[in-house]
Amino acid sequence: MAIQWYPGHMTSARKKAAETMASIDVVIEVVDARLPEASTNPMVRELRLYRQRPCLKVLNKADLADPLTTRAWIEYYGRQDGVHAVALSCKKPGDVARLPSLCQPLAPHRKDSGKPLRMLIMGIPNVGKSTLMNALLKRRIAKVGDEPAVTKSQQTLQLDVRHWLTDTPGLLWPKIEYPSDGLMLAASNAVGRNAIIDQEVAIFLADLLLARYPAVLAARYGLSVEAADDVDAVQVIEAIARRRGLRMRGGEVDLEKAAKALLQDYRNGVLGRISLETPVTRSVMLAGAPAMAG
Repeated sequence: MAIQWYPGHMTSARKKAAETMASIDVVIEVVDARLPEASTNPMVRELRLYRQRPCLKVLNKADLADPLTTRAWIEYYGRQDGVHAVALSCKKPGDVARLPSLCQPLAPHRKDSGKPLRMLIMGIPNVGKSTLMNALLKRRIAKVGDEPAVTKSQQTLQLDVRHWLTDTPGLLWPKIEYPSDGLMLAASNAVGRNAIIDQEVAIFLADLLLARYPAVLAARYGLSVEAADDVDAVQVIEAIARRRGLRMRGGEVDLEKAAKALLQDYRNGVLGRISLETPVTRSVMLAGAPAMAG
């Protein structure tokens, strides 16, 4: 399934972000720690490199991601020029409060009230930009929701005499190049519901869990770890339906409801700390999986 989702407001939001980029000092790019590269918008990278702006890469939802994998991603981004990476949870005010001080070394010329540090928050939908903005300001300014693309307009606010912050709407890009990226984004609720088929996304997620986190399936759904090699993703969805008593009229298992249950468990962190990609799996994917044609 080729997942593409690019609502009309994103075109104007991209143009506005490009204009704002000229007058800011540091880009705070928020990504999902469970899928840092799949949730990295190539347009953000393109815009900031064009303006030669440094980037604080915020791996948000780190409390939901595999800590060993997150550490590998921090090292990965640490090798990139002009990028500093930090893993945190925007739901923890103490984590968020560190961000201005982390941005400061990236723009050392902006160090006092006469030259306040101007930061621009960017990222795809539903990675926690608005939650981060509210936590930094210590009040509810940006609207927060469980669905992607809640924020649709840009706003700039003053944190204090030394710091200004601009929040942008979540931006996807017109063409998601790799199918697995689209599936990871869909599993993590970063695309609109009208762009996905829950069962196909859940099968992708179940297949990944079988390969990397079979113990998670055993703990949550009573599946045998030993039998993981003999079970496929569809059978996992069927087992979830049977365990939850999800059946259609006539007695057949309800795969649609079971798929939604698996996706919701993953999104809510009920399954534990799971990362959908690592620097190694990303490298293998780029080397072996062709981009979508067209």
